Amino acid sequence: MSRRALKERPITIPQTKKILETVGEEKLDQFQRRTLDYASKFSKIDPHASEELVNNLVTRFGLEEEDAVQIVNCMPGSVEEIRAFLAGGRKIVETSKIEAILSFLNEHRKKE
Repeated sequence: MSRRALKERPITIPQTKKILETVGEEKLDQFQRRTLDYASKFSKIDPHASEELVNNLVTRFGLEEEDAVQIVNCMPGSVEEIRAFLAGGRKIVETSKIEAILSFLNEHRKKE
């Protein structure tokens, strides 16, 4: 039986971690175990919160889903870092909008 993807969409590192944990580590191949290890080390927020953040960045701030996923994966801490994620876009993003995104991320950042 061949496996086919029904739909492809970007997911965050925390969502990847949750999916791989659901499968169970004993059923994972070597690549999947390495991916789970990476996801465990680099997840910055919980999976549910990451999905909400992506949705909010897309709906409230008009970001592309791929950009929103990358921003949530890295949780940048400055305007300059966020600007680096958005630099590849075709339109210029206003500093006030980037500051609002940063403020929004700061509200949801893990307390370390």
